[in-house]
This record gives sequence, C-alpha cells and structure tokens, in this order.
Amino acid sequence: MMNELPQDAAMLMSFINMKLRDCYSSLDALCDDMNVNREELETKLSEYGYEYNPSANKFW
Repeated sequence: MMNELPQDAAMLMSFINMKLRDCYSSLDALCDDMNVNREELETKLSEYGYEYNPSANKFW
C-alpha cells in the first residue's frame, strides 16, 4: 500500500496527519485499516526528520 501513498515526504506527512486527525485514533488503527506497514511508514518519514507523537496522534 505504500506505493499508493504520496511519495513526497511533506505530502505523505500531510496526508497521514489528515487521516489521523479525521479518521483514526492511532497510527496502529490507520495502518491496520489502510494495510500499511507501520515500520516502513515511520522509517520513510523519519528519513526526513518527521516523528510520530502518540499523545498528539500526529507526525511532526
């Protein structure tokens, strides 16, 4: 599913944060529902300095 997500890091972060804000209570819930490998997603975003904050339920 990662290939169906935006490839640009800023667009990917924005897309994931929108989904987390509007549809999912956690990153695990998003990954399970969208069939996304959480480790791959976090690794890709961390390469650009983005980190998931569970208490805020978003990447920054």
